[in-house]
Amino acid sequence: MHTFIKMTVASIALAAGPALAQEIELPRSMLWATYDVGSSGYAEASAIADAFGREYGTRVRIMPSGTSIGRLLPLKTGRVQYGWLANELFFATEGLYDFAAREWGPQDLRVVAGRPSTFGMAVAKNAGIENLSDIAGKRVPRIKANPSINIKVEALLAFGGLTWDDVEVVEVPSYGAALKALVDGQVDVAGSTPTASTLYEMESSSRGLDWAPMPADNAEGWEAIKSVASFFAPATATQGAGITEDDPAQIFAVRYPMITVYANADEEEVYNFTKALDETYDIYSNATKATSKWKLSEAGTTPADAPFHPGAIRYLIEIGVWTEADSAWNDARLERLETVQGVWDEAVEAALDAGIADKEWPAFWADYKAEALK
Repeated sequence: MHTFIKMTVASIALAAGPALAQEIELPRSMLWATYDVGSSGYAEASAIADAFGREYGTRVRIMPSGTSIGRLLPLKTGRVQYGWLANELFFATEGLYDFAAREWGPQDLRVVAGRPSTFGMAVAKNAGIENLSDIAGKRVPRIKANPSINIKVEALLAFGGLTWDDVEVVEVPSYGAALKALVDGQVDVAGSTPTASTLYEMESSSRGLDWAPMPADNAEGWEAIKSVASFFAPATATQGAGITEDDPAQIFAVRYPMITVYANADEEEVYNFTKALDETYDIYSNATKATSKWKLSEAGTTPADAPFHPGAIRYLIEIGVWTEADSAWNDARLERLETVQGVWDEAVEAALDAGIADKEWPAFWADYKAEALK
């Protein structure tokens, strides 16, 4: 367990002072875990990897995976150095879903940077769907072992007064497979970021592409979303497949992808990575319609799904991005994470004393955590 340390802008800036002029030093090779091929996260990671190679000679290999465990496990074992994650980052720090298993539990993860993003329900124009409530009875993909996407889709359904029981669930193996199923006509809708490359194929197909609207003034719909998860907010997307400045999409805001490391990642390495991300911005910023959002004045701010790493914070302070408000948020998020880790340790001991079997553990943990964190 890591001791909680309050981190202020002033204290970190003082410690970082002598490093202001340091040259960027990156490993000769790196391995990154991302969402699968066809996702916007994969495309963005590829563009930034190419920029790192061109500027610093660093060879980056990308390991795509369609599941949360598939992205987190190689980060946990040290096989990859950086994970490009979505809300599985939040679930992992809280010990939820797949991470409620005894071999996982609350993970001590940290954010390096997280691109502001949006997410909504992409719909086929010929499916007769005008609003989220119209999805009742329609074919909706649910991704195996991917709670990050599934909880977003669940929230979208809730906005329309629906649950998984109100639709025809189509099980798919990955996020990329869900989008491909939409293009191929195997499903009627798919939850997605608007900039996923596969959706541009859908936009130009005979089926067409639209986005089910989520008006910010629909109080009932947004209250329903909060019953599923609390980290969504209204947003207006003006870029992406099927979206223009004149025809924006009313959907919700998230951070995706979030570049992630474990807390014990070397501070100097993370500092250099963050600086490289900043200094190669002009190389990759126009690579996709989303990569311009990796400007650290946007991607290096709170909130995010986990606390920020000290190496990233140090550089963000140097360039004037990190504020006292960011520090206050980060301190609170660190404190929350340490609290959940402590509750997990207590629950493990209590379960051993009570003889709780592995199959009973997830329900035991959920009840124990809810009671402890009241």
